[in-house]
Amino acid sequence: MGIFAVKTTASQERTVADMIMNREEESIHAALAPDSLTSYVMVEADESAVFERISDEIPHMRGVVPGKSGIAEVEHFLSPKPDVEGIAEGDIVELIAGPFKGEKAQVQRIDEGKDQVTVELYEATVPIPVTVRGDQIRVLDSEER
Repeated sequence: MGIFAVKTTASQERTVADMIMNREEESIHAALAPDSLTSYVMVEADESAVFERISDEIPHMRGVVPGKSGIAEVEHFLSPKPDVEGIAEGDIVELIAGPFKGEKAQVQRIDEGKDQVTVELYEATVPIPVTVRGDQIRVLDSEER
């Protein structure tokens, strides 16, 4: 048993993964279509011969990369990356959602456990700390660069 990389048409990774799992093949155990991996689906299966049988019946499936991988090589796809990763205190950000959408702010504090960032708005007359989710901001200028 191993992890096999199945080549797909771009933007059809989820479709191919769903079709592979809907086949109910006993030798296929799981399919993974990570957002960060374009044109490939990772499939856990007993052997690669099963893909030769089903490849003609699944649209957008382009073949299988020769060889197999272990779980260690795909482990980093299995745990979600926090939205606040790559954001540092002092960074200049733009709010892209919520009531302050379009405002620029400076990061004051980062709470990785809650995936939240406390920012201070630039345009405000009085400095007001605002706490927002990590996916509601976009970094414009980082002090680390």
